Amino acid sequence: MKLLRTKRSRKLLIRLLVALIIVGLGYYTESNPSLSNKITDLSPGTYIVTNFNDGDTITVEMDGRKETIRFIGIDTPETQDPRKVVQCFGKAASDFTKALIGDQAVRLEADPLSSNRDRYNRLLRYVYLPDGRLAQAEILKEGYGFAYTSFPFTKSEEFLNHQRDARIQNKGLWSKCAPTTNEFGGFTSPPAD
Repeated sequence: MKLLRTKRSRKLLIRLLVALIIVGLGYYTESNPSLSNKITDLSPGTYIVTNFNDGDTITVEMDGRKETIRFIGIDTPETQDPRKVVQCFGKAASDFTKALIGDQAVRLEADPLSSNRDRYNRLLRYVYLPDGRLAQAEILKEGYGFAYTSFPFTKSEEFLNHQRDARIQNKGLWSKCAPTTNEFGGFTSPPAD
């Protein structure tokens, strides 16, 4: 162990160990896609929408793969969930979201209070239009969805205010569907006719 007695030898050994650790971590994250995906999952960016799943869910092309995006903080009436009935104003909400976004690229942003993914492995994001408007806010303002406050997110008060205003003004589903209170204290749309 005479080699480690000199200061220069110790520095060289430390550098070698650091280099090995860096190479090892790089190999580990490369061979473990779920780890490297977590890094890009939180990255904000602009993405092309490849599918409109329903009023509060889209699919985008992200880093060469398709990612399903669930809009943070809102819930629109169901149209496609096989476990649930089609709800009043579901198709209208889905059509509104499709018309709102159209063929534009959207900017996605995570919320520090929200989890990164939901129980269906969808990314939870705020969805911004190219002009800077927030898609969730527009959907709520026009009465095409409900504020979904079962989980914390930073814009919950803003979303509740948009919902309240649309309800008072009898916009969208508030004039057509007679929403009821659900078990979480939010609203739900009745089944479609």
